Amino acid sequence: MRDRLRKLRQLFNHQDRLLILIDADPDSIASALALKRLLWRRFSTCTISPIRAITRPQNQTMVRLLEIPLTPFDQINRADFNRFALVDSQPGHNPLFADFTFDVIIDHHPLLPQSRAPFLDVRAGYGSNSTIMTEYLRQAKIKPSMKLATALSYAIKTDTHNFERPTIEADIRAFHYLFRYARHPLLRRIEIAELTLEMLHYFQLGLNRQQRRRERIYCYVGRVPNPDILVILAEFFLRVIEITWSFVGGIYENRLIVIFRNDGIRKNAGHLAAKAFGHLGSAGGHASSARAEIPLENISHLPFPDDTLAWENFLISHIERG
Repeated sequence: MRDRLRKLRQLFNHQDRLLILIDADPDSIASALALKRLLWRRFSTCTISPIRAITRPQNQTMVRLLEIPLTPFDQINRADFNRFALVDSQPGHNPLFADFTFDVIIDHHPLLPQSRAPFLDVRAGYGSNSTIMTEYLRQAKIKPSMKLATALSYAIKTDTHNFERPTIEADIRAFHYLFRYARHPLLRRIEIAELTLEMLHYFQLGLNRQQRRRERIYCYVGRVPNPDILVILAEFFLRVIEITWSFVGGIYENRLIVIFRNDGIRKNAGHLAAKAFGHLGSAGGHASSARAEIPLENISHLPFPDDTLAWENFLISHIERG
Protein backbone atom coordinates (compact mmCIF):
# COMPACT_ATOMS: atom_id res chain seq x y z
CA MET A 1 0.00 0.00 0.00
CA ARG A 2 2.88 2.38 0.71
CA ASP A 3 4.24 2.01 -2.82
CA ARG A 4 0.78 2.31 -4.37
CA LEU A 5 0.00 5.46 -2.41
CA ARG A 6 3.31 7.04 -3.39
CA LYS A 7 2.78 6.20 -7.06
CA LEU A 8 -0.76 7.61 -6.97
CA ARG A 9 0.30 10.91 -5.44
CA GLN A 10 3.31 11.30 -7.71
CA LEU A 11 0.99 11.44 -10.73
CA PHE A 12 -0.36 14.84 -9.70
CA ASN A 13 0.94 18.35 -9.18
CA HIS A 14 -0.58 21.59 -7.93
CA GLN A 15 -1.58 22.77 -11.40
CA ASP A 16 -3.68 19.71 -12.24
CA ARG A 17 -7.43 19.95 -12.75
CA LEU A 18 -8.93 16.58 -11.86
CA LEU A 19 -12.26 15.15 -13.00
CA ILE A 20 -13.50 12.03 -11.18
CA LEU A 21 -16.21 10.21 -13.12
CA ILE A 22 -18.69 7.86 -11.45
CA ASP A 23 -21.78 5.86 -12.27
CA ALA A 24 -23.37 7.07 -9.08
CA ASP A 25 -24.21 4.61 -6.33
CA PRO A 26 -23.10 4.75 -2.68
CA ASP A 27 -19.83 2.91 -3.36
CA SER A 28 -18.74 5.11 -6.25
CA ILE A 29 -19.78 8.34 -4.50
CA ALA A 30 -17.89 7.44 -1.32
CA SER A 31 -14.86 6.23 -3.30
CA ALA A 32 -14.70 9.50 -5.23
CA LEU A 33 -14.86 11.48 -1.99
CA ALA A 34 -12.03 9.39 -0.55
CA LEU A 35 -9.87 9.86 -3.65
CA LYS A 36 -10.45 13.61 -3.51
CA ARG A 37 -9.36 13.62 0.14
CA LEU A 38 -6.27 11.50 -0.59
CA LEU A 39 -5.11 13.93 -3.25
CA TRP A 40 -5.98 17.08 -1.30
CA ARG A 41 -3.54 19.91 -2.03
CA ARG A 42 -2.15 17.97 -5.00
CA PHE A 43 -4.44 19.60 -7.57
CA SER A 44 -5.78 23.08 -8.29
CA THR A 45 -9.35 21.84 -8.64
CA CYS A 46 -11.27 18.57 -8.38
CA THR A 47 -14.79 17.82 -9.60
CA ILE A 48 -16.85 14.66 -9.07
CA SER A 49 -19.33 14.02 -11.87
CA PRO A 50 -22.01 11.28 -12.10
CA ILE A 51 -22.66 10.25 -15.70
CA ARG A 52 -26.42 9.93 -15.11
CA ALA A 53 -29.00 11.36 -12.77
CA ILE A 54 -29.26 9.99 -9.24
CA THR A 55 -32.80 8.68 -8.84
CA ARG A 56 -32.77 6.23 -5.92
CA PRO A 57 -34.12 7.95 -2.78
CA GLN A 58 -31.40 6.57 -0.50
CA ASN A 59 -28.68 7.86 -2.82
CA GLN A 60 -30.35 11.25 -3.09
CA THR A 61 -30.60 11.39 0.70
CA MET A 62 -26.94 10.41 1.07
CA VAL A 63 -25.85 13.26 -1.21
CA ARG A 64 -28.14 15.76 0.53
CA LEU A 65 -27.43 14.90 4.18
CA LEU A 66 -23.68 14.53 3.70
CA GLU A 67 -23.57 17.67 1.51
CA ILE A 68 -21.63 15.94 -1.24
CA PRO A 69 -20.73 18.28 -4.13
CA LEU A 70 -21.51 16.67 -7.49
CA THR A 71 -21.60 18.21 -10.96
CA PRO A 72 -23.91 16.58 -13.55
CA PHE A 73 -22.08 15.15 -16.54
CA ASP A 74 -23.97 17.33 -19.03
CA GLN A 75 -22.53 20.40 -17.29
CA ILE A 76 -18.94 19.21 -17.69
CA ASN A 77 -16.56 20.80 -20.20
CA ARG A 78 -13.79 18.28 -20.76
CA ALA A 79 -11.39 21.02 -21.77
CA ASP A 80 -11.50 22.36 -18.21
CA PHE A 81 -9.60 19.29 -16.97
CA ASN A 82 -6.23 17.71 -17.71
CA ARG A 83 -6.49 14.70 -15.37
CA PHE A 84 -9.20 12.04 -15.25
CA ALA A 85 -10.00 9.34 -12.69
CA LEU A 86 -12.53 6.52 -12.55
CA VAL A 87 -13.57 4.74 -9.34
CA ASP A 88 -15.80 1.71 -8.75
CA SER A 89 -15.95 1.12 -12.49
CA GLN A 90 -13.87 0.57 -15.62
CA PRO A 91 -13.99 2.11 -19.11
CA GLY A 92 -15.74 -0.94 -20.59
CA HIS A 93 -18.68 -0.60 -18.20
CA ASN A 94 -20.22 2.36 -20.04
CA PRO A 95 -19.69 3.96 -23.48
CA LEU A 96 -19.31 7.39 -21.85
CA PHE A 97 -16.31 6.14 -19.87
CA ALA A 98 -14.74 4.69 -22.99
CA ASP A 99 -14.45 8.20 -24.46
CA PHE A 100 -11.90 9.20 -21.81
CA THR A 101 -8.25 8.35 -21.24
CA PHE A 102 -7.91 7.86 -17.51
CA ASP A 103 -4.89 8.56 -15.36
CA VAL A 104 -6.36 6.60 -12.43
CA ILE A 105 -8.67 3.58 -12.30
CA ILE A 106 -9.53 2.02 -8.92
CA ASP A 107 -12.16 -0.72 -8.95
CA HIS A 108 -13.27 -3.95 -7.30
CA HIS A 109 -15.00 -5.56 -10.30
CA PRO A 110 -13.21 -8.16 -12.46
CA LEU A 111 -10.48 -6.62 -14.60
CA LEU A 112 -11.50 -5.94 -18.20
CA PRO A 113 -8.92 -6.33 -21.00
CA GLN A 114 -9.32 -2.72 -22.18
CA SER A 115 -8.71 -1.21 -18.73
CA ARG A 116 -5.44 0.72 -18.98
CA ALA A 117 -4.13 3.63 -16.91
CA PRO A 118 -0.83 4.91 -15.48
CA PHE A 119 -2.32 4.06 -12.10
CA LEU A 120 -4.47 0.93 -12.16
CA ASP A 121 -5.64 -0.79 -8.97
CA VAL A 122 -8.30 -3.44 -9.58
CA ARG A 123 -9.04 -5.94 -6.79
CA ALA A 124 -11.84 -8.23 -7.83
CA GLY A 125 -11.96 -10.10 -4.52
CA TYR A 126 -13.09 -7.07 -2.53
CA GLY A 127 -16.75 -6.72 -1.63
CA SER A 128 -16.66 -2.94 -1.89
CA ASN A 129 -14.49 -0.37 -3.63
CA SER A 130 -14.80 1.78 -0.52
CA THR A 131 -12.80 -0.86 1.34
CA ILE A 132 -9.88 -0.23 -1.03
CA MET A 133 -10.20 3.52 -0.54
CA THR A 134 -10.31 3.11 3.25
CA GLU A 135 -7.03 1.19 3.06
CA TYR A 136 -5.48 4.10 1.16
CA LEU A 137 -6.71 6.57 3.79
CA ARG A 138 -5.24 4.47 6.57
CA GLN A 139 -1.93 4.11 4.77
CA ALA A 140 -1.85 7.90 4.34
CA LYS A 141 -2.65 8.29 8.07
CA ILE A 142 -5.69 10.40 7.19
CA LYS A 143 -8.43 10.35 9.81
CA PRO A 144 -11.69 10.48 7.83
CA SER A 145 -14.12 13.27 8.59
CA MET A 146 -17.52 12.35 9.98
CA LYS A 147 -19.15 12.79 6.56
CA LEU A 148 -16.49 10.80 4.71
CA ALA A 149 -16.57 7.98 7.28
CA THR A 150 -20.38 7.86 7.12
CA ALA A 151 -20.30 7.71 3.31
CA LEU A 152 -17.68 4.94 3.26
CA SER A 153 -19.50 2.94 5.96
CA TYR A 154 -22.80 3.14 4.09
CA ALA A 155 -21.08 2.17 0.83
CA ILE A 156 -19.50 -0.93 2.36
CA LYS A 157 -22.83 -1.96 3.89
CA THR A 158 -24.75 -1.55 0.64
CA ASP A 159 -22.22 -3.17 -1.69
CA THR A 160 -21.85 -6.20 0.59
CA HIS A 161 -25.60 -6.22 1.28
CA ASN A 162 -24.90 -5.96 5.02
CA PHE A 163 -22.11 -8.56 4.59
CA GLU A 164 -24.51 -11.15 3.19
CA ARG A 165 -22.84 -11.14 -0.24
CA PRO A 166 -19.32 -12.52 -0.75
CA THR A 167 -16.88 -10.40 1.24
CA ILE A 168 -13.34 -10.70 2.51
CA GLU A 169 -11.77 -9.89 5.85
CA ALA A 170 -10.58 -6.53 4.49
CA ASP A 171 -14.21 -5.38 4.11
CA ILE A 172 -14.94 -6.20 7.74
CA ARG A 173 -11.74 -4.53 8.95
CA ALA A 174 -12.50 -1.37 6.98
CA PHE A 175 -16.04 -1.16 8.32
CA HIS A 176 -14.82 -1.72 11.88
CA TYR A 177 -12.24 1.06 11.48
CA LEU A 178 -14.81 3.52 10.07
CA PHE A 179 -17.38 2.69 12.75
CA ARG A 180 -15.81 4.99 15.34
CA TYR A 181 -15.81 8.01 13.00
CA ALA A 182 -19.21 7.63 11.29
CA ARG A 183 -22.36 9.44 12.46
CA HIS A 184 -24.76 6.55 13.01
CA PRO A 185 -28.04 8.52 13.22
CA LEU A 186 -27.18 9.93 9.78
CA LEU A 187 -26.37 6.45 8.52
CA ARG A 188 -29.73 5.18 9.73
CA ARG A 189 -31.55 8.13 8.15
CA ILE A 190 -29.98 7.33 4.78
CA GLU A 191 -30.80 3.63 5.05
CA ILE A 192 -34.52 4.15 5.70
CA ALA A 193 -35.02 6.78 2.98
CA GLU A 194 -36.56 4.34 0.53
CA LEU A 195 -39.59 6.24 -0.80
CA THR A 196 -40.67 9.45 -2.45
CA LEU A 197 -44.26 10.67 -2.67
CA GLU A 198 -44.31 9.67 -6.34
CA MET A 199 -43.46 6.08 -5.41
CA LEU A 200 -46.56 5.72 -3.22
CA HIS A 201 -48.64 5.61 -6.40
CA TYR A 202 -46.72 2.55 -7.59
CA PHE A 203 -47.12 0.85 -4.22
CA GLN A 204 -50.87 1.25 -4.65
CA LEU A 205 -50.65 -0.14 -8.19
CA GLY A 206 -48.48 -3.01 -7.04
CA LEU A 207 -50.79 -3.99 -4.19
CA ASN A 208 -53.82 -3.86 -6.49
CA ARG A 209 -52.21 -5.81 -9.33
CA GLN A 210 -50.11 -8.40 -7.51
CA GLN A 211 -50.91 -12.03 -8.21
CA ARG A 212 -50.01 -14.75 -5.75
CA ARG A 213 -49.22 -18.27 -6.90
CA ARG A 214 -48.32 -20.50 -3.99
CA GLU A 215 -45.35 -18.82 -2.27
CA ARG A 216 -44.68 -16.46 -5.21
CA ILE A 217 -45.90 -12.95 -5.97
CA TYR A 218 -45.96 -11.64 -9.55
CA CYS A 219 -46.63 -8.01 -10.39
CA TYR A 220 -46.58 -5.79 -13.48
CA VAL A 221 -46.97 -2.04 -12.91
CA GLY A 222 -46.67 -0.62 -16.45
CA ARG A 223 -44.49 2.36 -17.24
CA VAL A 224 -42.27 3.70 -14.46
CA PRO A 225 -40.19 6.92 -14.22
CA ASN A 226 -37.17 4.93 -12.98
CA PRO A 227 -36.45 1.22 -12.43
CA ASP A 228 -35.62 1.69 -8.73
CA ILE A 229 -39.36 1.58 -8.08
CA LEU A 230 -39.42 -2.02 -9.31
CA VAL A 231 -36.55 -3.01 -7.02
CA ILE A 232 -38.22 -1.44 -3.97
CA LEU A 233 -41.52 -3.17 -4.74
CA ALA A 234 -39.86 -6.57 -5.22
CA GLU A 235 -38.07 -6.25 -1.89
CA PHE A 236 -41.26 -5.04 -0.21
CA PHE A 237 -43.24 -8.10 -1.35
CA LEU A 238 -40.53 -10.39 0.00
CA ARG A 239 -41.26 -9.09 3.51
CA VAL A 240 -44.55 -11.01 3.47
CA ILE A 241 -43.97 -14.05 5.66
CA GLU A 242 -45.66 -16.51 3.28
CA ILE A 243 -43.70 -15.33 0.23
CA THR A 244 -40.34 -16.79 -0.84
CA TRP A 245 -40.16 -15.31 -4.37
CA SER A 246 -41.20 -11.92 -5.79
CA PHE A 247 -41.15 -10.83 -9.43
CA VAL A 248 -41.91 -7.24 -10.42
CA GLY A 249 -41.92 -5.97 -13.99
CA GLY A 250 -42.37 -2.59 -15.63
CA ILE A 251 -41.51 -0.56 -18.71
CA TYR A 252 -38.66 1.94 -18.43
CA GLU A 253 -37.78 3.92 -21.56
CA ASN A 254 -37.61 1.29 -24.33
CA ARG A 255 -37.11 -1.81 -22.15
CA LEU A 256 -39.12 -4.25 -20.10
CA ILE A 257 -37.35 -4.64 -16.78
CA VAL A 258 -38.07 -7.57 -14.48
CA ILE A 259 -36.70 -7.70 -10.93
CA PHE A 260 -36.23 -11.07 -9.20
CA ARG A 261 -35.97 -11.51 -5.42
CA ASN A 262 -36.08 -14.58 -3.17
CA ASP A 263 -35.33 -15.62 0.41
CA GLY A 264 -31.98 -17.16 -0.55
CA ILE A 265 -32.81 -20.67 0.64
CA ARG A 266 -31.80 -23.22 -2.04
CA LYS A 267 -32.76 -20.87 -4.86
CA ASN A 268 -30.91 -19.14 -7.69
CA ALA A 269 -32.49 -15.96 -9.02
CA GLY A 270 -29.71 -15.31 -11.53
CA HIS A 271 -30.10 -18.76 -13.07
CA LEU A 272 -33.88 -18.39 -13.27
CA ALA A 273 -33.66 -14.92 -14.85
CA ALA A 274 -31.25 -16.19 -17.50
CA LYS A 275 -33.45 -19.19 -18.34
CA ALA A 276 -36.66 -17.14 -18.45
CA PHE A 277 -35.49 -14.10 -20.39
CA GLY A 278 -31.88 -14.58 -21.48
CA HIS A 279 -32.93 -15.39 -25.04
CA LEU A 280 -34.77 -12.05 -25.28
CA GLY A 281 -32.30 -9.66 -23.68
CA SER A 282 -29.79 -9.38 -20.85
CA ALA A 283 -30.61 -11.40 -17.73
CA GLY A 284 -28.73 -12.68 -14.72
CA GLY A 285 -27.64 -11.88 -11.19
CA HIS A 286 -26.97 -13.41 -7.81
CA ALA A 287 -28.58 -16.32 -5.97
CA SER A 288 -31.11 -14.13 -4.15
CA SER A 289 -31.43 -11.18 -6.54
CA ALA A 290 -31.46 -10.81 -10.31
CA ARG A 291 -32.65 -8.62 -13.15
CA ALA A 292 -33.72 -8.97 -16.76
CA GLU A 293 -33.77 -6.15 -19.31
CA ILE A 294 -35.56 -6.85 -22.59
CA PRO A 295 -35.68 -4.34 -25.47
CA LEU A 296 -39.32 -3.78 -26.47
CA GLU A 297 -38.41 -4.45 -30.09
CA ASN A 298 -37.66 -8.07 -29.10
CA ILE A 299 -41.21 -8.56 -27.80
CA SER A 300 -43.10 -6.46 -30.33
CA HIS A 301 -45.81 -9.13 -30.59
CA LEU A 302 -47.16 -8.02 -27.21
CA PRO A 303 -49.94 -5.40 -27.18
CA PHE A 304 -49.52 -1.84 -25.93
CA PRO A 305 -47.69 -1.91 -22.56
CA ASP A 306 -50.77 -0.65 -20.69
CA ASP A 307 -52.59 -3.91 -21.48
CA THR A 308 -51.83 -5.13 -17.98
CA LEU A 309 -53.28 -8.62 -18.28
CA ALA A 310 -51.29 -9.54 -21.40
CA TRP A 311 -48.00 -8.37 -19.87
CA GLU A 312 -48.71 -10.10 -16.57
CA ASN A 313 -49.37 -13.35 -18.41
CA PHE A 314 -46.14 -12.89 -20.38
CA LEU A 315 -44.11 -12.48 -17.19
CA ILE A 316 -45.74 -15.35 -15.38
CA SER A 317 -45.57 -17.82 -18.27
CA HIS A 318 -41.88 -17.21 -18.97
CA ILE A 319 -40.87 -17.36 -15.30
CA GLU A 320 -42.93 -20.48 -14.61
CA ARG A 321 -41.38 -22.22 -17.61
CA GLY A 322 -37.94 -21.13 -16.43
